[in-house]
Amino acid sequence: MLQSLRIRNLALLEEVALDLEPGFTAVTGETGAGKSILLGALGLLAGERAEKTIIRQGAAACDVEASLFFSNPKAIDARLTALDLPASEDGLVILKRSLPRDKAPRITVNGSLATLAALQHLGEHWVDFHGPSEPRRLLKESCQLELLDRFGKVDRLLHRYQEAFSAWRSRRDERERLLGETKLSPEQLDFLRTQLAQLDSLELTDEAIETLERDFSRMSRAQELTALTEALASGLSGDDGVQSRLGALLKEARQLEQIDPASRVLAERLASSAVELNDLATEFAALGQQLQVEPEQAETLGLRMNAWLEARRKHGAEVRAVAAAREDLRRRIEAQGDLEGTLARLEKQITETERTARREAGGLRVAREKAARELAKVAARSIAQLGFAKADFRIRIVAQEALGPMGDCGCEFLFSPNVGEAPLPLHRIASSGELARVMLALKTVLADLDDVPLLVFDEVDANVGGEIGRIVGEKLAGIATNHQVLCVTHLPQVAAQATGHLVVTKDQSKDRAVVAIGAIQADRRARVAELARMLGDSRAKSALAHAEELLGR
Repeated sequence: MLQSLRIRNLALLEEVALDLEPGFTAVTGETGAGKSILLGALGLLAGERAEKTIIRQGAAACDVEASLFFSNPKAIDARLTALDLPASEDGLVILKRSLPRDKAPRITVNGSLATLAALQHLGEHWVDFHGPSEPRRLLKESCQLELLDRFGKVDRLLHRYQEAFSAWRSRRDERERLLGETKLSPEQLDFLRTQLAQLDSLELTDEAIETLERDFSRMSRAQELTALTEALASGLSGDDGVQSRLGALLKEARQLEQIDPASRVLAERLASSAVELNDLATEFAALGQQLQVEPEQAETLGLRMNAWLEARRKHGAEVRAVAAAREDLRRRIEAQGDLEGTLARLEKQITETERTARREAGGLRVAREKAARELAKVAARSIAQLGFAKADFRIRIVAQEALGPMGDCGCEFLFSPNVGEAPLPLHRIASSGELARVMLALKTVLADLDDVPLLVFDEVDANVGGEIGRIVGEKLAGIATNHQVLCVTHLPQVAAQATGHLVVTKDQSKDRAVVAIGAIQADRRARVAELARMLGDSRAKSALAHAEELLGR
């Protein structure tokens, strides 16, 4: 749940710190007072993109901060770990987002820097927004099918079907690709085989290519390297080399040792140096011999290097790119060798995978038909409570001949608000008010299946009023038994049933408009006055009495 929210310099709001309670919280205020600021702050913390125009004029930055509490932190901790972010502290998660005017934005999760994508991913798991456009989504068949699948809990069946569908589609795509390739002539086939032979002459591993490039570089400069090794060997062991001069020096060191035995250590060190220099001269000479490449060996090395350079030019500098090109050549040649056989095998695989996909689609369809009957029955009862005592609500499963990503069927929500009229698809019958009530009824039914802790409703009670408004409030309060609910509303019948109550006000008495948000649930007089304002007049005795009655219920 959302425990606390702090907002600084967002639009017309200078600063506010709010502590929120579990259950149902209503957000009220005059039209244009700035209720959208509160929703905008939550949107920022859920990862919505933002322009710097939302920063309060004259302020250097806009900051939003929230503390979230998860009673069962295992799921959110797993998501935090997957995003390489610190886990919660006993279920507590701290989100902060700062939007400076002249600097880059800054996001932190539990004190660690995070990306906007990470914030968006986390947002999907702690808050769900239902705005005024939500009922219009109900007209889309994809939305209707999504709601039905959630109610029917068909995730496992849908996943199995989509795996089978993917396998069938990949075989079909491979067949189309092969059919699109023309039969190669013998000359073209020979050319491909020559290219493959050149690539096969290479050992396409990073280590082998590194060795090839090193050996070729040494061979290319063999003459220069040989001259250097010969010069070094001669300088050490030649007639005028270091060793001949060192021999005379060693003779004199032995004479010094006879005169002064204490110098024996020095003489031994000089003798050791002579041995080391002799070894160095031998090794330099041996290295020079190794650098002398036989003509046949040089030719083979050159051909392999040329083949590698040509492969890099055609297929890319990376070893794995060249290796992938080699396998593609091999596949093309093999396919040309038995194109008819390959197509025949693919046709058999296509038939088998389509049979599997259709079997899985059939199981998914049966589950949806059962869920459609159950959801229609439960939703109809909920819709009846929202003022449609004689309404008819049904869900029709629509078969589709072709397989698609979601199966071999769709669904259609049918509705008739009046007795005696045949139910028709929602887009043909429902008004905006009727759509809002149907969506609210479905949300009530599906709320228990939603594991997102915070549900935010923005004027879902639009186009309803009177007694129906009271029932809408009851529905929201019912949802709040298992979720934290935040609802922006203009209906006092709805606001009166909330356990928490936030009021948004705008002060334009001075040179600059200022928005404020305050909690009034602890002040009964303030709450009665706000409900009376929503009824029409905060000072009228009848409105105040009605507000008292609403709260008393």
